[in-house]
Amino acid sequence: MLETSARLLRLLSLLQAHREWSGADLADRLGVTPRTVRRDIERLRELGYPVHSAPGTAGGYQLGAGAELPPLLLDDEEAVAVAIGLRTAAAGGVAGIEETSVRALAKLEQVLPARLRRRVSTLNTFTVPLVNGAGPRVDAAVLTELAAACRDSQQLRFEYAAHDGTVSRRTVEPHRLVSAQRRWYLVAWDTGRGDWRTFRADRITPTPPHGPRVAPRTPPAEDLAAYVSEGVSRAVYAVSATVLLHVPLAEAAQRVSPTAGMLEAVDDRTCLLRAGAANPDALVVFLMMTGFDFEVREPPELLEQIREIRDRLSRASA
Repeated sequence: MLETSARLLRLLSLLQAHREWSGADLADRLGVTPRTVRRDIERLRELGYPVHSAPGTAGGYQLGAGAELPPLLLDDEEAVAVAIGLRTAAAGGVAGIEETSVRALAKLEQVLPARLRRRVSTLNTFTVPLVNGAGPRVDAAVLTELAAACRDSQQLRFEYAAHDGTVSRRTVEPHRLVSAQRRWYLVAWDTGRGDWRTFRADRITPTPPHGPRVAPRTPPAEDLAAYVSEGVSRAVYAVSATVLLHVPLAEAAQRVSPTAGMLEAVDDRTCLLRAGAANPDALVVFLMMTGFDFEVREPPELLEQIREIRDRLSRASA
């Protein structure tokens, strides 16, 4: 009996991890026969879990939203409380757990009955948060939709607003969400551009119905956080530089966010900063605002700009 219960929990976890499974895949993952999988699916249904199935070679099993909350999970009040808490954390209310909150919220909303989804939506609609710190706000519903598309390897269609306000329609194959200090980024393969792109989540407006499921692509980098940091802090700017900061990496990280530049330790007293800006003046101002001593490694033109600003300040002080 204990082995069967453990297998049912494992089966439920698999159904929550992906939108659809074939009976053969489930049997292979669980190490049982397809007949045993069918029996276990029936047990989950008897317990109140809404497992849908489709016959044929293209069919499979899918965990859907049901009329009643499954009894092995949470009661109504607990489910509402958890959903609201996850929405708050996903919006940046609790530092460090934003990404895991989005994944958990996507799983929970997949099985919430309609009546509970309405309660959660109503409370969020008529609640005004007092938010500390700057940063764009992203609708939690958009984040969960993006997370679900990443989870299911499903093509995503949306309108994207560029920094100048122009709007374009995109069809992408989403891979991962990356969060950085109240900003969310979607790393996805842009089918229209034929290349990997990074999109600001607060500028995305989903336009369902979305496309079919696709085979996951090899990501553009092993470290997606570094990949996004490189893209948003340096690659998009006209001017970029590498400087040596005369402070330890941990101290520099307190003033230089991942969206402002990439940091790399050199030794226990210095680190490299790679950053970009729209023009050399803005880059010099950014470096001065860090409050750290630094040496310019590249480009040489930045040194000339620093000398010009030095002379200008000398004349002003005289």
